[in-house]
Amino acid sequence: MDWFLLAIVAVGISLAMAAAWIVQRKTGMSGWIDTIWSAAVGLGGILTAGCAEGSFSRRMTLIMIVAAWALRLAWHIGVRTKGGGEDPRYAKMMKDWGASASSRLFIFLQVQALAAFILVFAIYLAAINDKAYPAVTDFVAVLLSATALAGEALSDAQLSRFRRRPEAKTEVCETGLWRYSRHPNYFFEWLFWCCLPLFAVTSSPTSLLSLLAPALMYWLLVHVSGIPPLEEHMLRSRGDKFRALRKRVNAFFPGPRKTEFVSQGE
Repeated sequence: MDWFLLAIVAVGISLAMAAAWIVQRKTGMSGWIDTIWSAAVGLGGILTAGCAEGSFSRRMTLIMIVAAWALRLAWHIGVRTKGGGEDPRYAKMMKDWGASASSRLFIFLQVQALAAFILVFAIYLAAINDKAYPAVTDFVAVLLSATALAGEALSDAQLSRFRRRPEAKTEVCETGLWRYSRHPNYFFEWLFWCCLPLFAVTSSPTSLLSLLAPALMYWLLVHVSGIPPLEEHMLRSRGDKFRALRKRVNAFFPGPRKTEFVSQGE
């Protein structure tokens, strides 16, 4: 394991998130934070995959997959941020932090840097896998990553179209994939990171550490910085309409609409 390479990547991600803090302080637009974070994870993952000593073909596959993920997500968030409007999750945090908002945001972004490094470390574990490529697990991993990238892109596109409608200011999105999950984009984001343990799996117990990526992403999206603050914002802005949606639609994993499922059972 190349600890020197990992240390360089860790420092680089930390500096990137320090730069994100500066950008947020200068522009007042927190969306650039997630744009920079996505780019930092992508660049860190590409660097570690490129410099690792595993199967060349598997490393090239990882580079293409990680690059596609980073470019799509950074571009999507960047365009959304440039279009105007503050991220309600960050806005609420900054308001709650009050006078200490600036320093607490800096610390928070360094915690995000740590989370980013864990994801990059999982990419590295997949990249040092030197068993013959492609294995069955590699085929499954490629299919899973492609499904996740397509699903997240489709979810984001459907939400963007909804937000351009006049009723979007008072209604909730319940079209396309959003009929079956309140956060399909988060679900597919998590699903993407599930491909890494499949790329990484070997007889070595160390490869099991790659499970940290999907575990961490699930915890962040479902319990920390994803669903909880966003749904709190939706409850404030949409009230009973969002409460009714919560009764009909699963929060994370896509599934049958609850009212429809009950009526069919009856």
